[in-house]
Amino acid sequence: MVKTKKYIFNRKTLSYEQSKTSTGHLVLRWVVLTLGSFAVAFFYFWIYTSVLGWELPKTALLKKKNADLLSKLELMESRAADYEASLEVLRMRDDQIYRSIFGLNPISPEVRNAGFGGVNRYEWLEQSDCSNSFRDLVKTMDILSKKSYIQSRSFDEVAGLSKRAGDMASCIPAIPPINPDRKKYRFTSAFGYRTDPKYGGRARHMGVDFAAKIGYPVYATGDGVIKTVKFELFGYGNQVLIDHGFGYETRYAHLSMITVAEGMKIKRGECIGAIGNSGKSTGPHLHYEVLYRGTHTNPMNYLDLEMTTEEYATMVNLTEDLSPRVTVHPMHRRRR
Repeated sequence: MVKTKKYIFNRKTLSYEQSKTSTGHLVLRWVVLTLGSFAVAFFYFWIYTSVLGWELPKTALLKKKNADLLSKLELMESRAADYEASLEVLRMRDDQIYRSIFGLNPISPEVRNAGFGGVNRYEWLEQSDCSNSFRDLVKTMDILSKKSYIQSRSFDEVAGLSKRAGDMASCIPAIPPINPDRKKYRFTSAFGYRTDPKYGGRARHMGVDFAAKIGYPVYATGDGVIKTVKFELFGYGNQVLIDHGFGYETRYAHLSMITVAEGMKIKRGECIGAIGNSGKSTGPHLHYEVLYRGTHTNPMNYLDLEMTTEEYATMVNLTEDLSPRVTVHPMHRRRR
């Protein structure tokens, strides 16, 4: 860049002379210009913000971005609340319907809320400069994520059992435990409270009683596994407990003989023993119980005593006596 020189006309010498500016003058001029610039800028800023009430472009841009972020945060909070409500509906259906159908216990609140208590997991959020709304949203999304995972695992479990729905149908205790021939048995006691036939007094009867001759065959009412076989002098006497899976169990008590052993797999309609008079009994009869998820239920809700012998014969191998394969359990022999 070409440096220009300044000349002034000297009236005394009548000639042009190069102008020389002192350093102090240059400094003073630079200071004046700088201060003037600041003054003009400040005056402009004051007019722009205080008089006109406008915002600086950068401030306006930041406020717009902040408003957009707050709007998105509110939208996410609203959606999180909707997701939480939907997840709660799924939880209720899962515990009260889906899991119940397949004999599964509800998932306990301790399992569903595992990992949310105790140590403060969000201390890093509390120490940051983010807003309370953002902190709450992070916590909510974290909880929803974990609950969704647990719910997904529960549905996987239910889906696996649903594929075995056919197996479940054969496992539910859905037929009478004896041949419902009215000429050969009497229904003597229903489920619920009654007067104890031996000791008197009001007591709850946990099953139903079928009176018949000793030796009248007793059949498994559903597929399952023999859970326990007991030979007792008191209480239920000689008894069999079958675990049918899906939350169902059945008990057959006061038997005269037992033809199965613990751990055996059993099919619906297979003979498991014969009516007897063992234990606390006032006469030959079968005491039959149905337990669902550990709770006694009315067996009459599962069986139909009005079916004909022919209909019953399609489900079991009916004989007047125990079939030839039936033998007295060795433990029973020793007890007798």
